[in-house]
Amino acid sequence: DFGAISVEGIGLDPAIETILAARVKEAVECVASGSSLSAIFMCGSVLEGILLAVALKNPAEFNRASASPKQKDTGKVRSFHEWTLANLIDTAHEVGVLRLDVKKFSHAVRDFRNYIHPYEQMASNFHPDQHTSQICMQVLRAALVGLKANRGMIP
Repeated sequence: DFGAISVEGIGLDPAIETILAARVKEAVECVASGSSLSAIFMCGSVLEGILLAVALKNPAEFNRASASPKQKDTGKVRSFHEWTLANLIDTAHEVGVLRLDVKKFSHAVRDFRNYIHPYEQMASNFHPDQHTSQICMQVLRAALVGLKANRGMIP
């Protein structure tokens, strides 16, 4: 355990910060109760919410990034509500708010979070345990530490 996880100090809108803080609390409770799959889902949800909030705070930088998702027919950058977690992770790394190691581990959390689809879980025969959920919590923690270092702004 590397200490508490907190979304405070990133400079997010207070309304979304409250929601994300509640989800962090729920993720911690899921790990503690042995609800590993639920904890993984919550970690992915919080990561996505935080990265979207940072993108909304820094729209010009995120939209200019080569990793930003484009519409196939026009080549225009998609609206933020259309971005996937993968898009947010890659673009956050490109603009400098996620380190390379956190980017790579965040994609692993995203992959596990995608087991929210029961048939995906069945096809992979995936049954996470407490260790897997704790690893996902550490990735979330690492992302938050990096984002707090510059208060969610582009360095």
